[in-house]
Amino acid sequence: MAWLKRFLVVTVLLTGFAGNTTAAPPNVLLITVDDMNCDSVGVFGCEVEGITPNIDRLASQGIRFEQAHVTIAICQPTRAVWMTGRYPHRNGALGFDPIRPDVPTLLETLHDAGYYTGIFAKVKHVVPSREASWDVKVSAEELRHGRGPQRYYQSAARFFQEAKSRQQRFFLMANSQDPHRPFAGSAQEKNRKKQPIDYPPVSRKYQPDEVTIPGFLPDLPAVRKEIAEYYTSVHRADEIVGSVLQALTESGLEDDTLVMFLSDHGMPLPFAKTNCWYHSTRTPWIVRWPGVVAPNQTDRQHLISGIDLAPTVLEAAGIPQLAESDGNSFVPILQGKSQDDRDFVITHINRTAGKNDYPMRSVVDRRFGYIFNGWADGKTRFRNESQSGRTMNAMTQAAKSDADIAARVQHFLFRVPEELYDYQNDPDALRNLAGNPDYNQLLNDRRARLLAHMEQTGDPQLDHYRQQITKSSKANESGN
Repeated sequence: MAWLKRFLVVTVLLTGFAGNTTAAPPNVLLITVDDMNCDSVGVFGCEVEGITPNIDRLASQGIRFEQAHVTIAICQPTRAVWMTGRYPHRNGALGFDPIRPDVPTLLETLHDAGYYTGIFAKVKHVVPSREASWDVKVSAEELRHGRGPQRYYQSAARFFQEAKSRQQRFFLMANSQDPHRPFAGSAQEKNRKKQPIDYPPVSRKYQPDEVTIPGFLPDLPAVRKEIAEYYTSVHRADEIVGSVLQALTESGLEDDTLVMFLSDHGMPLPFAKTNCWYHSTRTPWIVRWPGVVAPNQTDRQHLISGIDLAPTVLEAAGIPQLAESDGNSFVPILQGKSQDDRDFVITHINRTAGKNDYPMRSVVDRRFGYIFNGWADGKTRFRNESQSGRTMNAMTQAAKSDADIAARVQHFLFRVPEELYDYQNDPDALRNLAGNPDYNQLLNDRRARLLAHMEQTGDPQLDHYRQQITKSSKANESGN
């Protein structure tokens, strides 16, 4: 019966699907970058000169979403969400785990529908159990470790030409491994314990006095130096984006291609990556779709999430949705319409690359963010990759003589069970409002939203969360 399924899906693809309003299904080019903060992009407010001209140009040709979040701020599990439209505990990839065999994916669905499929870098992080559904796989090593703009251009040009000669629609996922550590020119890059890697040179090296320091970090000399290295990598990532888009333009397929760009999560520094704060999950999501999306648009109203990526691509392609998807297509927004039920998103953390469990959940809306830290018991110490390098070491040293920095370090390492932030006025999450009685009603509302989400999705943290909010409520009633 596999042949019949493929025949029916391809027939739908060629003849059109009720949800698709375009003349023909588009090609799909999904471009992702590693560890790039949303506000590191020029069009999203970055003040560093000349940082992302190619991404900015792409935004001017389509729509950018100011209220976009990934579902989980860790690279492999966030990609598992993109590929399945399901929350982590519903697709099996809580951390660096494979998607469950019974869960359908965007990749194999597009492949079965006749799309010519390809992936550049991050091959082992994107549905590694379904590798047979990739027609073309270009490893990070072939792309100068996921950081070589010219290699991306050459690989993209070959891929587009092959798709053209085959007369097939294509799905290409081009993943830049910049600005992930090691940052360009950093000590981590130069002093690798294993065999040295020949990383590509950079065309623009940013100096410490040229960059801005995120408000969630102290402005210390070592921090400023590391941020300069990070921005140098951001600029190289932008060149990778530009090289892939250049190849698409030269192929003559640009007008028939939906381009989607986003980062997998925030920067690999304390208070961003592998957490549930605003700068952990907010992503610079851009969509260009000639003939459907009008150019130079900004959407500040609708909240979209990583679980919505697969449903959106499938509706755009005119292909039926994945079974039991948690996400919803935002094609109506791309078509210029308003969409209901876009008032908040739910974000998660479960297990780090180091196989440590730090369960967290968050409810994020246009203004506020509520976080539940299921692991915070006053004793457990948080550890993730963002603590390597210069910044955390500099903060730890400065904490010895600076009480404010000491408090920040303490909070990062041990957290508290509940956090509530006014991101409109405090995007850097510096003032926890969870203990402020003026916000009790808001706190209870967000607790109810998270509880409903956990119940509806069978979240394994449900019982623990019920115990926590019961404990917190009793503490509030007693005035403690």
